[in-house]
Amino acid sequence: MSDLDEVIENRTFDEISEGEEAHLEKRLTMEDIKLFAIMSGDVNPAHVDDAFAKSSRFQEVIAHGMWGGALISTVLGTQLPGPGTVYLGQTLRFKAPVRLGDVLKVSVKVLEKDAERHQITFACRCENQRGDAVIEGEARVLAPTKKIRRPRTVMPKVRLTERGRLHEILTAADHPDPMRTAVVHPVDESAIRGAVESAEQRLIIPVLVGPESKIRAAADKAEVNISDFELIDTRHSHAAAEKAVALAREGRVDALMKGSLHTEELLHEVMKREGGLRTERCLSHVMAFDVPTYPRPLLITDAAINIYPKLDQKRDIVQNAINLAHALGNMDPKVAILSAVETINPKISSTLDAAALCKMADRGQITGGTLDGPLAFDNAVSESAAKTKGIVSDVAGCADILLAPDLEAANMLMKQLSHLADATGAGLVVGARVPIILTSRADDALTRMASSALALLLADYQQRSAMSIAPGE
Repeated sequence: MSDLDEVIENRTFDEISEGEEAHLEKRLTMEDIKLFAIMSGDVNPAHVDDAFAKSSRFQEVIAHGMWGGALISTVLGTQLPGPGTVYLGQTLRFKAPVRLGDVLKVSVKVLEKDAERHQITFACRCENQRGDAVIEGEARVLAPTKKIRRPRTVMPKVRLTERGRLHEILTAADHPDPMRTAVVHPVDESAIRGAVESAEQRLIIPVLVGPESKIRAAADKAEVNISDFELIDTRHSHAAAEKAVALAREGRVDALMKGSLHTEELLHEVMKREGGLRTERCLSHVMAFDVPTYPRPLLITDAAINIYPKLDQKRDIVQNAINLAHALGNMDPKVAILSAVETINPKISSTLDAAALCKMADRGQITGGTLDGPLAFDNAVSESAAKTKGIVSDVAGCADILLAPDLEAANMLMKQLSHLADATGAGLVVGARVPIILTSRADDALTRMASSALALLLADYQQRSAMSIAPGE
């Protein structure tokens, strides 16, 4: 930690000049909203009740207006002028809502100095990641006249059972340019809103593929603007899936997003041997989970595509998940191959597959991660459980990826975590030429955006990996 991180220092009245500015940036999370509600007692359902918020004019949960006002106070009290500042007055004009995932840039600028009373008037502005003003106003403070330099107080970390890991995924996706994404058959409110919200976060550039009249009707009903998006008219959902896959093959889009059609209908076109998006690997589904009681992101695979995968398919499923972990910045993910027991039992085929997969990793048939298995679920995620069983392993107790024996086990595991452990997750189909975003009507705005962020990070990683391989290698 640098010296600047360890101390907090003010600027005195005499040191400050008219026109001087200071700012901070903060992404709005559900944890922010709930902590503000707990502190203030403001439990207006527009802020804390997702079901109610969906029926409001904004269609989703929004921040308390004074949350942005509190951030203005943070800049004044910690940066300019900093410690010793006394608030005298504040005006605020709320110009637009702050939505989950929005990144606020909070700025203060010196307008006027009153030398006789050591007072300073600041122009205050909060704008979102698109540069739109959400709060404007003026603050008047009594500026400090003596220099103050103190150790920065380290506040305790507060962890609510919320979706911090999904926000980390969104934050990680702040830097790559948005990807052109074919949104397939978005003819209901949920599908079209998911595309627009991801576009507003600069995660995707939507190419809307489907019946034009139905897409426009859905946009009107959802009260979203799609005028800036390319729209490719098709007769029905099957034609939309076929066209979207063709766009990906031609390199005109970098990802696919499922709209208002069945997953099987979209994947049927993806999986075609002629004209599809197949690669040498099988397709698989990976869910990036935020489990409040687990200290790291948890990838679970495969709960959506491969029902009873054979050994060679499991090899592909593991490699697909490892590559996604790399895209998320984990360059040596720990892969736990799950079974009912942690010893080899010829009567339990998943233990034999686990042993074979580990040997495949030893021989370079699976790369980029550390594998161990078979491991029972408790030994994969609990260090104490692994120690009790006497398991010596680099993976046991700290797995980053869980490979389930089959689709049934993976699906039950995911749903148990969701309903009993308050876990939330964003999913992606990997192993095709481009990432495929599977959204659900039940997904909230944050989950849809996190799924888009996963696809963006994976597409960016794949492009960088391809560029690092010279022609002929």
